[in-house]
Amino acid sequence: MKVGIPKEIKTLENRVAMTPAGVKELVLNNHTVYVETNAGIGSGFADSDYAQAGAIIGSSPQEVYEVADMIVKVKEPLPSEYKLIRKDQIVFTYFHFASNQELTNAMIDTGAVCIAYETVQLPDGSLPLLIPMSEVAGRMSIQQGAYFLENPHMGKGILLGGVPGVRPANILILGGGIVGTQAAHIAAGTGASVTILDKNLHRLRHLNEFMPANVVTQYSDTHTISTLIKSADLIIGAVLKAGDRAPVLISKEMLNSMQPGTVMVDVAIDQGGCFETSKATTHNEPVYVIDGVLHYCVANMPGAVPMTSTLALTNASMPYVLQIANNGWEKACSKYNDLRKGLSIINGKVVFKEVADLYGLEYTEYLP
Repeated sequence: MKVGIPKEIKTLENRVAMTPAGVKELVLNNHTVYVETNAGIGSGFADSDYAQAGAIIGSSPQEVYEVADMIVKVKEPLPSEYKLIRKDQIVFTYFHFASNQELTNAMIDTGAVCIAYETVQLPDGSLPLLIPMSEVAGRMSIQQGAYFLENPHMGKGILLGGVPGVRPANILILGGGIVGTQAAHIAAGTGASVTILDKNLHRLRHLNEFMPANVVTQYSDTHTISTLIKSADLIIGAVLKAGDRAPVLISKEMLNSMQPGTVMVDVAIDQGGCFETSKATTHNEPVYVIDGVLHYCVANMPGAVPMTSTLALTNASMPYVLQIANNGWEKACSKYNDLRKGLSIINGKVVFKEVADLYGLEYTEYLP
């Protein structure tokens, strides 16, 4: 199979979908890999590294898309890339269709086979290709929250861990999954006072077993959220519904009860966001203020730490890339149920029910 690795073009997105080591694995399996020039430079990989691993270096995105049977990316295609994708071409990336109807319609029109990283799912319900980036984003959420809580950045001017005689920051984490757990670990390490909310009592019990004393858990409901946001200094939105839009947990009206300078970091923004007032931002302009509350809603947070993120992502994604390349998408998805759950759009037909229902599109069940 001919596999194409284009350079990412989302604002300040420096990750790349494959390392030279991944290229080498594909080449050893008798596949041909085309890597767009400078695709890996932001993650510390030069064209010469890819060439040495056996890749063919393409001079433009057009050249890579034109020859590839499968395109492997990090982020969803942007409008300038829509026209480069052709019928029957496999596109394997983070799509997050539930937050972007334009992208959904565009991929339907291409006739391509769209396999979404974020919905590949193991029998235990875990999402192996979302986990590594959720780990990165969860940890980053506290870093960014701490930065924007500083007074020069319009925050309250609070140090997360406080100092002797001065209270630490109150951090509220909405969701006890991978993002929330990683955020809580970092926040607890600073000495902050941390509260994790979740609706899953089994998960809350599990978190109670290993979290330090400055982390408490509470059952999540509207009343509890409404009460806790009044004293929160930093709020992390960390909820997820696989392949579906994130639930809105904090309404615009609720901002009025929050203290000026409170920071909200919406890690769920890739799936539409869990704050009503969330809108996607970029690393260039990461925050905006509504009713005195800072909103950090960068849609590709891990892109700010591409060396770490690229290695973490490719460690998880390469086995699936090899499955598709070695078997073709139909045989691979028939053989591996976890990969089959990543199928979203096939030759113009929506095969992921949550996306079809969200946009009122016809749903076609995929039967391998």
